[in-house]
Amino acid sequence: MPTPRATPRSRKELTHDRIIEVAARAIRRGGYHGVGVADIMKEAGLTHGGFYAHFGSRDEMLVEAMQHAARESGGALMDHVIEREAQGESRFVALVQAYLADEALDNAECGCVLAALSSEMFRQEGAVRDEARQRVIGMVNAVRSALPDGVDNAHADAVTATLIGTMQMARTLGGKAGKAMLARTRESLISEYEPGRAG
Repeated sequence: MPTPRATPRSRKELTHDRIIEVAARAIRRGGYHGVGVADIMKEAGLTHGGFYAHFGSRDEMLVEAMQHAARESGGALMDHVIEREAQGESRFVALVQAYLADEALDNAECGCVLAALSSEMFRQEGAVRDEARQRVIGMVNAVRSALPDGVDNAHADAVTATLIGTMQMARTLGGKAGKAMLARTRESLISEYEPGRAG
């Protein structure tokens, strides 16, 4: 039986996707307040007036942008984890190494939405705050699923906070100092939770 063809996406759907892709990069690059509707539409190659054909409000766009950013960065993170597991690393070590990779230091606009925005998330309201909470829960769950056997699931909160906070501080330091902080934290987490795999 032939495989059914996917329905071609309409021009409006493709345009909507382009706006969301631009917004997802922009919020990670400039924060929530660094995302103006006019700037997003211009970067997407569209007129400001077309915005409300796609979104009921700026907050609606921000929610979708966070969701897109989480899918994009989460998918890339898991690809790295799977690749590292295939090379013999445990899931926990692979997650720590991939999340705190040196390459992520200067790549905020394509990286984890929590590392880019968590210091601003608690100031948001309504649907944007609700979506931010979901992003936190999703990250904690990802870490929980990677914890080594025998480690209490309650440690997932602390590990998640360490990963996100380290990335934020390392980006602030930048350069060699930032990379050194990433390296020390990778070593510390692996030594604490999987001492046999440290070093």
